Amino acid sequence: MWFYLMISPWIIGFVVFLAGPMIASLYLSFTHYDLLTPPRWAGLYNYVYMLTEDPLFWKIVGNTTYYTFVAVPLGMVLSIALAALLNKKLRGMKVFRTVIYVPSLVPLVAAAILFSWVLAPDTGILNSGLRLLGITGPDWLREEAWVIPALILLTLWGVGNGVVLLLAGMQGIPKELLEAATIDGAGPRQQFFRIVLPMLSPVILFNLVMGLIGSFQVFAQVYILTAGGPDNASQMLVPYLYEEGFKNYRMGYASALSWLLFGIIMLCTAIVFRTS
Repeated sequence: MWFYLMISPWIIGFVVFLAGPMIASLYLSFTHYDLLTPPRWAGLYNYVYMLTEDPLFWKIVGNTTYYTFVAVPLGMVLSIALAALLNKKLRGMKVFRTVIYVPSLVPLVAAAILFSWVLAPDTGILNSGLRLLGITGPDWLREEAWVIPALILLTLWGVGNGVVLLLAGMQGIPKELLEAATIDGAGPRQQFFRIVLPMLSPVILFNLVMGLIGSFQVFAQVYILTAGGPDNASQMLVPYLYEEGFKNYRMGYASALSWLLFGIIMLCTAIVFRTS
């Protein structure tokens, strides 16, 4: 009884703030609910409408998939490369590590506002740099072809958390393994691909799973930078279900969208674990 008494704050919080709302949202996904009147049972209508009649749904799923399956692999490769560079013993390396990690500490809202200046078509730092190379930069946030790459750039700017985890994993690899490989004639490239990367596989798996979950749930970047525009070219699942629930007062449909998103994330996570 003492055990349950001591963990009761967590149990109460879990039931009231997580399990309870999840069960309620599952029920609401089968209803018509506008937040103002009692829910009305609708059966599978929300799911059928979502998959067969909603003109925006498949475009939004495509946008979210495009963002996720480009941002996550690029972020993984960039994180591993930066961690490998930061693992070298050079003078001033602590400064470089701090510079790489600091962007991940910037609040997402502030980072999004900062990138709205960086990506400005005429006065932005990025397009100004491209002009020095003789390249005319696009209007990143107003052209349909470039708006999701702009969001991916913002995501890659904050890879510091993954870099720190990978760097810690690299520094935890026994030096005896690398020394033995050196004696056997393995060069730096062979050591990296045959020893370092395999030893990092648990950290890579963790970063991959968390990256997938975070990418499918992207919200603030879209909400602040583009509001889903232009012409819904950057609209994602979470901002869309937020608009359906709290702007269009279709909370039943928003709940159905959230459970579909939950299923997609669970499926992708299961595939990653199955194939890892």
